[in-house]
Amino acid sequence: MNFAEDELTDDKFLCGRLRLWQPIRGYRAATDPVLLAAACPARRGDSVLDLGCGAGAAALCLAARVPDLRLAGLELQPAYADLARRNATRNDMALEVVEGDLLRMPAPLRHDFDQVICNPPYYPAGGTPSPLAGRAIAMQAEAVPLGLWVECAARRLRPGGWLTLIAGADALPDLLGALCKLGSAVVLPLAAREGRAAKRVILRARKGGRAPFRLLAPLILHRDASHDGDRENYTEAATQVLRMGGDLSAQFG
Repeated sequence: MNFAEDELTDDKFLCGRLRLWQPIRGYRAATDPVLLAAACPARRGDSVLDLGCGAGAAALCLAARVPDLRLAGLELQPAYADLARRNATRNDMALEVVEGDLLRMPAPLRHDFDQVICNPPYYPAGGTPSPLAGRAIAMQAEAVPLGLWVECAARRLRPGGWLTLIAGADALPDLLGALCKLGSAVVLPLAAREGRAAKRVILRARKGGRAPFRLLAPLILHRDASHDGDRENYTEAATQVLRMGGDLSAQFG
C-alpha cells in the first residue's frame, strides 16, 4: 500500500532546491544520499542507475547538480518506488523507477549505464532490526550481502563506467573483495569530527579500470569537538556539499 499524504513529511534538501516527501514512520534519507550524489562523476547526458533508490533522494540530488541526465532507479518496496516517482514529478525531474529485486534485475534495466550509484543497507545483520518493516529492509544488510550489490552494479555498467557507493567503514573489506570486474578504486573516508575514526566511506570504482587503489584523506563533516548547542556546525567543505549541492567528485581525481 502506498503512503498517504498524512503519513509523509515535506523535507527540504540542498537548502530547499529539492523538496522531498518522506514517510514519518519508515526509512528517511539524511546525509548519505546527498554525499553519494555529490561524489558521482556523472556528466550531462549520462545514463545513471540508482540501485535501491528509496524515495529518490540520491538520484534527485544528482539531477539537481547535473542537468540532462537519463535517470533510472530500482526499488524493492512498492510504496517507496511510488514515492520516488511522486518526488521526481514534484521537482519536475525525469526519473524512471522500476520495482524489482536486485538479484532478479527487471528487464527494463538490463542494459548498460554510464554510472551506477548505490546506498545499500549496511547495518550488520546481527543488530536489532527496526520494528518498521520498510526501515528494516532499507537499513540492514542481512538479505543481500554488500558484495552482491557491487557485483550487480558491475553487471549494469558499460566498459569504463563508474560505480559510486556509500557504506559503513566496517564493510570496506567486503566491498573491496567484490571488485573483480572493477578497478581504479578510490575510497573517501567520512569522519564526523577531526581526530575521530571514519564511520562511513564512499567507494568509487571503474569497470575495467587499471589505476592503483587510492585511500584519500577523510572528509570531516563537523567543526569542533562536539555540538555547541542545538544548531548546525558543519565544516565549510561539508556545507558546500550538503547545503549548496557542491561537487565532491573532483576529490577522487
